[in-house]
Amino acid sequence: MHTPAFMRSMLSVPGIRERFITKAEDSPADAVLLDLEDSVADADKAAARTLVADYLPRFPKRGRQLFVRPNGLDTGLLEQDLTAVVNPALDGVHLPKVHDPDVLLTVDHYLTLLERTRGMSPGSVQIIAWIESAAGLARVESICRAAPRLIGVSLGSEDYTASLGVQRTREAGELEYARARVANAAAAAGIGAMDGPEADYRDSALFESQARHARSLGFRGKYCIHPDQVPMANQVFSPDKRELSWARRVVEAYQEGERQGLGAVGLDGAMVDRPVYLRAVELLSRSGD
Repeated sequence: MHTPAFMRSMLSVPGIRERFITKAEDSPADAVLLDLEDSVADADKAAARTLVADYLPRFPKRGRQLFVRPNGLDTGLLEQDLTAVVNPALDGVHLPKVHDPDVLLTVDHYLTLLERTRGMSPGSVQIIAWIESAAGLARVESICRAAPRLIGVSLGSEDYTASLGVQRTREAGELEYARARVANAAAAAGIGAMDGPEADYRDSALFESQARHARSLGFRGKYCIHPDQVPMANQVFSPDKRELSWARRVVEAYQEGERQGLGAVGLDGAMVDRPVYLRAVELLSRSGD
C-alpha cells in the first residue's frame, strides 16, 4: 500500500490572534491550522472560538488546506468548538489527545452528525490525530485504522515525553522509538505521518536537521509554529533534483527490463527490482511527475 500525497507543512496560528491569522494568508504552507487548544488561554477560549468561526469562511485558501485544532474531548469544550467551526470552508480538524481509538470514533460520529445537519458531504471534514502520550503510542496501530476520515497522525513530542516522565532534549533521542512507530503505523494504514513542532523557533538549523531525520523515518511533513519554518519544511519534504533524476532513471530502466521479460535490472552497479521501482514511482508522484 502506498502512502497518499500528504502535506509537507502545517502552520499553526493562535486562534485568538487575528493579526497572526491575517499574516498566515500569505504563507506558503500546505495547510494552515487555526488553533483553539494549547496556544489559547482558558479565559480566551470562547473568544477564540468566535473569532475562528467568523474567519474560516473568508480565509483565502489559495490551494492550501484549512484545519482547526479544537480542544480535547476530555475538556468539555470540543463539542462547542466543532459546532462553531464545521462548515464547507473547513478541510479538517487536528484532533489532540487521541489516547485510544474510542476518542477518534466519538469525534468521527459527531462530525458525521454535523455534516448531515449542515448539508455537507459525509466524511468531508478530515482528521489528523495527535499521538501525545505513551497510551496513545501503545495503541497507534489501532488508532490509524479507526476511522475512514483519518488522513494522518502527528507526534506531539512535548506531551509524549511528559507522559514518559523524561526531558525533551535537542538531540531528541527520547523520541526515536515513538517517531519510528508512528511513521510505521501510518504507512501500514495508508495514511500520512506529520512530525511535531520544534519549540525553539529561532533555531532554523535544529528545525531542518530534525525535519530531515523525520523524513528519513517515513514522515511526510512537519508541524510549524513560526512562518519562517514553513519554507524549510516544504524543501525538506519535497524530493530534490538528485532524487528525481534517480527516480526517473530507475523507472525507465525497470520498465525497459519488463519489456524484455526481466524481473530485475542493473543500474549504476546496483540491482533494481520491483520494491526499488515502486519507491521511485512514489517519489515521482509526490513531485507531481
